[in-house]
Parts: sequence; C-alpha cells; structure tokens
Amino acid sequence: MSVGEETRMEQVEQKSLGTAAARNLATTSKSEPQMQEISSRWLLRMLPWTQVQGGTYRVNRRLSYTVGDGRVTFVKTGSQVRVIPAELGELPVLRGYEDEEVLAELADRCVQREFAPGELLVSFGSPMDQVFLLAHGRAEQISEGAYEDEAVLDVLADGSYFGDACLTNADAIWEQTVRAETTCTVLLLPRDAVQQVAERSESLRSQLDRPVPNQRTNQHGEKEIDLSAGHVGEPEIPGTFVDYDAAPREYELSVAQTVLRIHTRVADLYNQPMNQTEQQLRLTVEALKERQEHELVNNREFGLLNNCDYEQRIQPHDGVPSPDDMDELLSRRRGSKLFLAHPKAIAAFGRECNRRGLVPESIDVDGNRIPTWRGVPIFPCNKIPVSDARTSSIICMRTGEKDQGVIGLHQAGIPEEIEPSLSARFMGISEQAIASYLVTAYYSAAVLVPDALGVLENVQVSRWR
Repeated sequence: MSVGEETRMEQVEQKSLGTAAARNLATTSKSEPQMQEISSRWLLRMLPWTQVQGGTYRVNRRLSYTVGDGRVTFVKTGSQVRVIPAELGELPVLRGYEDEEVLAELADRCVQREFAPGELLVSFGSPMDQVFLLAHGRAEQISEGAYEDEAVLDVLADGSYFGDACLTNADAIWEQTVRAETTCTVLLLPRDAVQQVAERSESLRSQLDRPVPNQRTNQHGEKEIDLSAGHVGEPEIPGTFVDYDAAPREYELSVAQTVLRIHTRVADLYNQPMNQTEQQLRLTVEALKERQEHELVNNREFGLLNNCDYEQRIQPHDGVPSPDDMDELLSRRRGSKLFLAHPKAIAAFGRECNRRGLVPESIDVDGNRIPTWRGVPIFPCNKIPVSDARTSSIICMRTGEKDQGVIGLHQAGIPEEIEPSLSARFMGISEQAIASYLVTAYYSAAVLVPDALGVLENVQVSRWR
C-alpha cells in the first residue's frame, strides 16, 4: 500500500469502535467503561411520569382571560435598546391590536433612559404620564408600610412594564414609588406621543377608546363561578356553569435519538468478559438521558424555565438566594414538593444561611443526604444554566396529576423498548460490516396549572461576603 493510500484511509471518519479500543475490555482485570457526563438526574427520578397515548397530552383548564406572557421583549444594538413593536401587544390596552405600522411608530416614539442604583423612577402621588418598559436591571415597587417603614410590593426585572393605565386615563396618578435597585435601562413611552399617533390612526384611536370587557374573574384570571352563601329564607339562588378554555394547550412528545454503530468484528471477537454491544448501548443511553433532562429544563416549547408563568417568576431582593426569597417562592403555591437548583446556587444559599446562623435540615432520599428548606428538599440539577454574569435560577414545583402539578410525559410500550418510552432498534448491517442500532427516547413535561411551577430568577451564585 502506498503512502498516499494510507493517508487517505486515515482521513476517513471513523464510524464504529476500533479493535484497539475494544481490546481494552478483553484483557486484564478491568472496570466497566466510565463516563464523567453522568449526573444524579434528580429531575428524571422525582418527576411523576404519565402515560400518553397517541403522542399528545391535552391540558384542559377553566376559561381564563389572561393573554400573553406579560413580559416585553427588546433588541439591543450596541448601547441602543429598542422594543420589538409586536411586543407592545403585551400592554393590556393594546392586546389584540395588529396594525404593524402603528406599533412600529409607537416603538420609535420610545425614549431610552438610564437610572442609577437608588434613583427613583416614579414617586407616589405624581401624575402618570408615560409608560415605563424595563429593558434591563432590577427595580422595587415600594409604598409606606403600616408602621411608617417601607413595604416592598414587588421586584421588577427585565421585560416588566408599568404605567400603562395612563393610556386610557388622563388623570391617573402613581399609586406607589418605584426605585432602581441596580442600574436600569428603561424605555419611556409618553402618553402625549401615543395620542399624537392616535390622531392620525383611526384603528389605534378606536383601540384606546374601546371599553374594557366586563370580565368577572377570580384572583387567578379564571371566569368566576357564581355562588351564594350565608343567605337565609328563600332568596333566588344564582345559576352558573364552569366554562372551559376553547383552545387548550397540547403537549406533543419530543424525541431524542442517535444511531449507535458497532463493527461486527468487535461484537464477534471482543465480547469476553464484557459484552461490547451492551456497554456501548449503556453509555449511549446514559448520554441520551442527560440530554433528556436538559431538554426538560431548557426546551423553549416545554422546558420548565421557559414555561413558568410570568406571575410565578420572582426576583431576589438582594441578588443572592436568601431564606426570605425561598420563603417567597414557597408562598406562591400550595404543596410544593421539591426545589431544583444548580449546585452553585445551592452553595450560595448555604452561604447565606451560614451568614444568618441557620442550619437547614437534611433528609435521606435513596441513600443520599439532601438539604431542605421548610421541609422541601433542594435537589441539585446541573442542567439549570449559570450565565456569564454568574446568575442562575431556582425552580420550585408541585408535582403529580392528582395535585394539579408538574408531570412528565412518556409513552411506554413502544416497539423494542429497553426502558419505558426508550427503545433500541436494530437497523441492520451495512456493506462495511457495521451493525447499527437506533436509540430513541420520547418525553415531554406539562404544567397542569400555572401556580404549580415557580422560578426564582437571576440569583447571584458567586458573591462572597
């Protein structure tokens, strides 16, 4: 064989395990192949899995009048920030308005302004004459407390807005003070600018003049059920019915796949004392499960971080994940079953507990000591991202169909299944004597009601004090 032919053979991409590597499993005393990527995967272990027929799971709910995710999205070019015109539809008065040219003009009318930490964005009692769109930073809504101290009503973060009442009420005033906690980049949409555009646009004028529908709802935005209680005598009992969402969300099972290739010579000659096919398949399945958990956390369609309702997202009051923030996260839902946090976030929470002299209890779960807060276990999950700014998120959720919580979705009983909803199908042997196996996992996750899932966002994991 010539040198050129040898070089060309070396350049051919390897498609299966080579004999040199295979011999490492056929001689001496040895371990099974190890894999550093394998993690504890607590989410897959603790999530209750629901059988799905037909590959789709529909979540039926009561009719709700809530529209959109309540958060405005921006684009940034250098130091300039611009609101995406269609995102102005998140403002309640503009919901359903679809004139793209008018929305683009309104976006152009926004004025960018920077606020320093501690600076007031608005003051209680002052006239409300512009809409605030918070592009970046963190701010607090505060008011006077019952004992002449400050009461923090809410913490606002990227994508929040306030002051939209001025678009329909010229006499509106600010009912609370808003103060910047960090450097804030804000886009201001003056009421006068909106009125000037409305004078030339009949569609916008009619949108602003349109009366708000009389929607009787409960505190969760669901259509109210008329009831009567505490009455005496023979009053007329109200009649009612429970209206359903006419377009319920459907979750289709997602898929993760790969083709495992094993040369028949390896499978024939190097199967003692360890079966090469089994070991190759075992490690492939481990990698597939790691990807599955990553998708359950981060997928844009069904991932927990992206499917948390805006009202269930909260911001830390001091940046670090404190016991107060964890209490706030727990208070947003009943029957919380578990926290999920990156190990760095758990360490940051531990430092804050140490600073306050608190020692969280721990419990035994499958032979592992797991820290808890208020009796709710805090499981590590390295699939929750840590940003370049060293911030992360902490997830809290209620689980199970019976409790209207978060559930995993799969379809057990698929052909050539090796685990529920995970199969390995033999695809045949190629002309190069390479045997192929299609390894497939089907999965998804569903949030049955919005308050089943909450997220503490933008917690700092690298602050030491």
